[in-house]
Amino acid sequence: MYYVLQFLKEDLPKVVVQGIPEVSRAVIHIDEQSGKEKYKLLVEGDNLRAVMATHGVKGTQTTSNNTYEVEKTLGIEAARTTIINEIQYTMVNHGMSIDRRHVMLLSDLMTYKGEVLGITRFGLAKMKESVLMLASFEKTADHLFDAAYFGQKDSVCAWSQTR
Repeated sequence: MYYVLQFLKEDLPKVVVQGIPEVSRAVIHIDEQSGKEKYKLLVEGDNLRAVMATHGVKGTQTTSNNTYEVEKTLGIEAARTTIINEIQYTMVNHGMSIDRRHVMLLSDLMTYKGEVLGITRFGLAKMKESVLMLASFEKTADHLFDAAYFGQKDSVCAWSQTR
């Protein structure tokens, strides 16, 4: 067993993730898809900025599935791209396909305020622009009653196309 570990130690790249308290585990994965060995470092934990700054890690090819961490580190557009990629990845692995434009529309809705908002009653409540949008998710009667009571308006425009 000791011989096998020594053999692996010599063959693996000299990348060490240490001193990052938020990282609980790191695994080196050998990817042989293109016929050429490629090493990937899979990190469990947070602190994307510290992982990207680690010597030997290509920061430009580093990704994360934590949208809040990506927003904090790289900005809202990177978080939007992460949302798109994660939804597509999850759906494909469950045998479903969704048109990328629909996923992009959803990610735009989640990030247009400049922060990542979930499609939950709390996230939608922060998007208070549309009464109908709030009513379409949960507590429909409550939202419509409140809108009527407070005299809120929701402008709905009809699109017409002339040829």
